[in-house]
Amino acid sequence: MLGVGDFFRVGKRRPSGSAAGLLLAALVISLTASAAPVEPTVEELKAKVASASVGDRAHLCVQIAQKQLVATDRFYAGGEIEKAQAALTDVVAFSELARDYSIQSHKYQKQTEIGVRTMARKLADIKHLVGHEDQEPIQDAMNRLQRVRDDLLAAMFPKGVK
Repeated sequence: MLGVGDFFRVGKRRPSGSAAGLLLAALVISLTASAAPVEPTVEELKAKVASASVGDRAHLCVQIAQKQLVATDRFYAGGEIEKAQAALTDVVAFSELARDYSIQSHKYQKQTEIGVRTMARKLADIKHLVGHEDQEPIQDAMNRLQRVRDDLLAAMFPKGVK
């Protein structure tokens, strides 16, 4: 009777050392080739904004604002208030630029509004986690993001046009 170990040995040859090495090399190459691309940094995205077409700038600005929001959250969590407020300023500034480019080009309006809405919700979560003295700049940013959303919605759905 054959055991479990015998099942694998019957009729099978073990690969030689060089064949196993080639197999391992092929596996490593395939894994590195399929690895996810590296995310661009905020600085790289900022550099791309200047050279991008007006239609693509809105999308880039939303990406920058989202990355800066992640940094804002991380800085507030780490107690680095000054860095958090600087990143928060970028969140608002690039959200407003995204709105302007989006309305100007009539592209990415819906995606920009969705992105800004998501960021405003995240800011509300952050606001509840920080001390009372640090909530005012966050509330101001939330108010400005709401104006960005209102402007985008007004551009997408103008009153009186049917």
